[in-house]
Amino acid sequence: MTLHSTIQASDYYQFDDLLSPEEQALRKKVRECMEKEVAPIMAEYWEKAEFPFQLVPKLGDLRIAGGTIKGYGCPGLSLTGSAIATAEVARVDASCSTFILVHSSLAMLTIALCGSEEQKQKYLPSLAQLKTIACWALTEPDYGSDASSLKTIATKVEGGWILEGQKRWIGNGTFADVLIIFARNTTTNQINGYIVKKDAPGLTATKIANKIGLRIVQNGDILLKKVFVPDEDRLPGVNSFQDTSKVLAVSRVIVAWQPIGISMGVYDMCQRYLKERKQFGAPLAAFQINQQKLALMLGNVQAMTLVGWRLCKLYEKGKMTPGQASLGKSWITLKARETVALGRELLGGNGILSDFLVAKAFCDLEPIYTYEGTYDINSLVTGREITGFASFKPAAMSQRSRL
Repeated sequence: MTLHSTIQASDYYQFDDLLSPEEQALRKKVRECMEKEVAPIMAEYWEKAEFPFQLVPKLGDLRIAGGTIKGYGCPGLSLTGSAIATAEVARVDASCSTFILVHSSLAMLTIALCGSEEQKQKYLPSLAQLKTIACWALTEPDYGSDASSLKTIATKVEGGWILEGQKRWIGNGTFADVLIIFARNTTTNQINGYIVKKDAPGLTATKIANKIGLRIVQNGDILLKKVFVPDEDRLPGVNSFQDTSKVLAVSRVIVAWQPIGISMGVYDMCQRYLKERKQFGAPLAAFQINQQKLALMLGNVQAMTLVGWRLCKLYEKGKMTPGQASLGKSWITLKARETVALGRELLGGNGILSDFLVAKAFCDLEPIYTYEGTYDINSLVTGREITGFASFKPAAMSQRSRL
């Protein structure tokens, strides 16, 4: 059973009215492509935990990679436009949206915000067309939420740098042509950023297996053994951990739109399914308890959408704070978890089959609840902003958060 949408059932409060004509057209274009090209094959690839590389040119044709970046062959979308494109991809397949998000809102955006003019001209045009693929490597085996403590090191040598260390959970990591690697400068002890090519001697990428969610995404363990990076591939705008935050501020907003899209897809599927399937001589949609669950799901989707939209507008006006982005991401994923759990219930036995989208969406949401700041860490970022107290570490251990 696949999604179809002449009228999108989940847009109950007519969110389209808040979008510009360009954003509405983009939304429609992305939805049509996803339903035609991706929906028919996604369950098969999810089951195999393989990536459908044949879709990359079609996703490239959507012209959404590069998001808000202007020039260099990038689309220069509004943040709202980039966000709704993300939601429309996630509505059909969360893994595809993560593939684009890592490539675009993390890797490409880092080059755009922190790279030299030469680096932008060299890398961004082919990345914007998805002719080359990028990944973004911050997390390490021992450092997830406490990413600023990372142990990968960069040592200055003649003509460049030597990188040594490990990265983990790197989306697109097994096949990316370009890797954005963060490492600690052994001279300054600060975090720097580097552009590394996939064929660099000493670089090894291994697929992480046995995931229960986002199975199409190829997450990699990255091993760096004396990897040489020439001076021209050091990102001049990354000189401390704080420099990653301007990238994460944008990506956190975009990530918040993934659970919105997932929840839209689950609601649209359930609403159709309950009308079509009959038990006890009546459509499942006729039973009060099912209607109550549908209404709760629908209310969640409207609230999540409006919070996500407001975040975009705050960012576009230069008013968004880190705490606002973190509250949006954490609260939206929490409500999405409730929404997809109700959808799983409504489909009964079919709710555990990936063929029906809902089971797959239920599983795919779990990693999103955790990545780009766990629910708890994002709550604490907001808590710090509204109280003035950082509580990331036990008080006896530290007076100051590193985040």
